[in-house]
Amino acid sequence: MSTDQHIDIDWTSGQAHGLCAELMPDHIPLDEWGCPLMQRTPVPSRTVKRARRAAADCPVLAMRLTQATTLPPPNHHP
Repeated sequence: MSTDQHIDIDWTSGQAHGLCAELMPDHIPLDEWGCPLMQRTPVPSRTVKRARRAAADCPVLAMRLTQATTLPPPNHHP
């Protein structure tokens, strides 16, 4: 079992300020309207601190860092 951290965006709160993309350009690209394009890929451990800062600095608090627990496949034998 592993625990990965992901960036989640509250699309109803976001207002396309683009600050999240400025702070995390390698992980959060913007579309032509300035809205983040999110890919549910894990945030590398070396980037977690920057992701937390980006979430805290979001003017409308539309971004957050969440943990997703991944279980091994049912027939997995370590």
